[in-house]
Amino acid sequence: MQKTGVIGLGDMGSGLAKNLIANGFETRGFDLSPDRMSAFEAMGGTLAESAGDVGKGADAVFVMVMNGDQVKDVIFGDGGLCQTMAPGSVIILTATIKPREGREVGAMLEGSGIHLIDSPVSGGFPGAQGGTLTMMAAAPDAVLDEYKAVMEAVSANIHRVGSRAGDGQTVKACLQSLIGSQFSATFEAAALAAKAGVPGQVILDVFSTSSAGCGVVNNALQKIIDRQFEGTGSHINTMHKDLTISMNLGEELGVPLHTAAAAMQIFHAGKTKYPNGDNWICTRVIEEIIGAELHRKGAKKA
Repeated sequence: MQKTGVIGLGDMGSGLAKNLIANGFETRGFDLSPDRMSAFEAMGGTLAESAGDVGKGADAVFVMVMNGDQVKDVIFGDGGLCQTMAPGSVIILTATIKPREGREVGAMLEGSGIHLIDSPVSGGFPGAQGGTLTMMAAAPDAVLDEYKAVMEAVSANIHRVGSRAGDGQTVKACLQSLIGSQFSATFEAAALAAKAGVPGQVILDVFSTSSAGCGVVNNALQKIIDRQFEGTGSHINTMHKDLTISMNLGEELGVPLHTAAAAMQIFHAGKTKYPNGDNWICTRVIEEIIGAELHRKGAKKA
C-alpha cells in the first residue's frame, strides 16, 4: 500500500485526507491551523511537523493550498517537498493555480526525479468529503497508471486531460469561467424572483426540473432560499480567485470572456461587502439594492 500525504487540511484537503485514510492509505498531513491538525489526527491521520515533513517516506503527496506562491513554497522552499521526497514519488497538485504557474512548477521539478500530476479538482466541499471529486489530471500515462489507486480514493471521475504540467490547470480555468457564470446568473434570477414576490420553493422546484437545472444552480438556490450564506464549505475567496485565473488566461490568449467578466465583478462585490461569506452571499448584495429577499416560503423585504 502506497504511503500518502496531504498539505492543506481545509474544507477540500480534509476531504482528501478523510478518504485516503478510509481507503487504507497511511496518511501524513500538515496545515498551519492547529484546529485542522487536531481534526485530521482525530480521523486517523499522522501529524507532520511541517509541509516538507509530509514528504518523508511518502509515495504521493496531495498539495491543496490556496495559490501558486504557496504551492511553490511548500515544494521548493527551505525544507520543502523537493528536498524530502524520494525519486520516483509524486506530487499531486490538486490546488487551483494559474496554468503558467503549473508549467513553472513542472519545469522546476525537472531533474529532481519527483513526478508531478497536475490535477485540479471540481466538486466542492461535498465532493471532497464524499470522495466523489472530478479530477482533471495531466501527467504521462505511466505516472497516472502507477498512482491510479491513490487518485481513485478521492475521486469518482478521473479525466486524463493532457501529459504536461499546466494542462490540468488550463481545463480548470475553462471550467471555472462557466461555473462562475452559472453562479452569477443564479444570483440575479433569485433576486428577480424576490422582487417579483415569487416564493423561493417555487423557483427551486421549477429551475431544478427545467433544462437550466444542474448541481451548481440547484445547490446555490437551496442555500439562498434557506439563507445559508456562511460555513457551507464554499468560501467566496476561492471562487473569486478561480475567476481571476480564468480572466488571466483569457487575457493571455486574447479570448474575450464577457460573461465570466460580469461574474467576476459580482463575486468581487460579494467578497468586498462580505469577506467571510460563501459564494451565494453575492445574492445579498443584489437584494440590498432592490430591497427584497428570496426565502423558501416566500419573498420578503430586505
